[in-house]
Amino acid sequence: MGQLQEIEQDLINLGYQLFAVSPDIVAQLHATVDKNELKYRLLSDRGMAASQAFGIAFRNEEMVRTYRESYQLDLEEYAGDDHHMLPVPAVFVLDTDGRIAFHYVNPDFRVRLPEAVLLEAAKAALK
Repeated sequence: MGQLQEIEQDLINLGYQLFAVSPDIVAQLHATVDKNELKYRLLSDRGMAASQAFGIAFRNEEMVRTYRESYQLDLEEYAGDDHHMLPVPAVFVLDTDGRIAFHYVNPDFRVRLPEAVLLEAAKAALK
């Protein structure tokens, strides 16, 4: 989420509205917005319906254990559910007609889309 902040104003200047979707419950999202001083909208996909519809939801019990043990994060508490699903990091850029003009999905959650690539994709979607 932090990487989006670096180009947020550029995207707004191009006319984009920015949204991020998280599996966390609303109370957790408020804390995230405050902690990271996010200016864009952070929406809750508590039941993972949107993530499943976009085809980016996955279930991995090993990862749930890793989050719990390594990061002291209780995903059930954050999600408000025990579905044990997480979204794969993804970016969707819509054109002026509301169609997906660009998308990036990477199952390796450690690899994020470079800001410069997102900015160029956003510019191209407006042409």
